[in-house]
This record gives sequence, structure tokens and C-alpha cells, in this order.
Amino acid sequence: MIILGVDPGLTRCGVGVVEAGAYRRLSFIHVDVVRSDPHESQDIRLLKIYNGLCAKLDEFSPDAVSIERVFAQANRNTVLGTAQAAGVAMLAAAQRTIPVALHTPTEAKLAITGNGQAQKIQVERMVTRILNLNRMPTPADAADALALAICHALRPSGALQGGEREQHLTPAQRQWAEATRKAHGRGLRRGM
Repeated sequence: MIILGVDPGLTRCGVGVVEAGAYRRLSFIHVDVVRSDPHESQDIRLLKIYNGLCAKLDEFSPDAVSIERVFAQANRNTVLGTAQAAGVAMLAAAQRTIPVALHTPTEAKLAITGNGQAQKIQVERMVTRILNLNRMPTPADAADALALAICHALRPSGALQGGEREQHLTPAQRQWAEATRKAHGRGLRRGM
């Protein structure tokens, strides 16, 4: 299963591609950042993000797209641009009939580190370790995109195909599923 993760942003939109193989063994495929110029008009910036994401989707033909779920932030302009970039990513995937999953930063942190409140550096280090990379992906948007792809692969139903159920999960995956349920119950919401 090829998963393309998107860390939406209007200036920098992180894109990370991983492959989830047998036993959810993960392999690094690609990481990049699609950029737009903050001095250009919003419509042109969204078009650049859209075209960049379309190019990545066409190049890697993922089986799923994992996008960070946008949530309220103190800076209204930041959340607006992030939400627009997420919408563009969903549109590009839908046009190619690629399933889209939305994951919160807490879910991604929990999947990667086992701690839904992990610091950015902890997530970046674990992404590097999980994918056996020589160095941490930069900028942070790139690492976050890989974390979202990994989260989708490791989440309890992420890589399960046709009729498999939770009893087929490893003990670590069961523990992660329970921690996710508890995190949702407490309403944890923090940015990556």
C-alpha cells in the first residue's frame, strides 16, 4: 500500500510518501515540500499548491492520501490558509478517486511516538528512525507529511484489507488503538 501524507500549508505544503508492506513494514519513497510565494495572490498560491499536489499524486499513484485534520488555532489567517490547502489536497485526491483519511496532529504523534503530546523534535526523530533515514527530513512540514503517512499505515484500520478485524492486530497496535480512544475521550488537540 502506497500512502501519500500531506501536511497542508499555503506557503509550504509538506508531501511524504511511504509504502506499507507485509506486517506493516514501512519503506521511505519520497519527501518534498510544495511551495507558493507569499507575495502572490491567494488564488495563484492555491493553484500552485494544487498543481504541485496533482503532480505528486500522478507520479506516485498512492492507494490512500493522509491529510492533517485542520483544527482551530489562535491565528485565523494561518488556519484559513491551512484549511484551503487541505481542501485542495482533498480535491486533487478525489479527482483521482484516491481515498482520503484525515488525522489530527495528536493521532499522528501517538502513532509515531506513543505519546499524543510529543514534541516536534521527538516526532522528527522517530520518523527518521522508523523509515531508517540517514538524516531528519527538513523542513518540519516534510517530516510532518511523512508522520501523517506513517500514522495512516500504523493506525489500527489503516492497512487492514477486506474483512480483517482488530484481533489481527499486534499487541503494540492494540495498545495504540486503546491510547487513541482515550486521547479522543479527553479531547486532546495540539498542533504538530
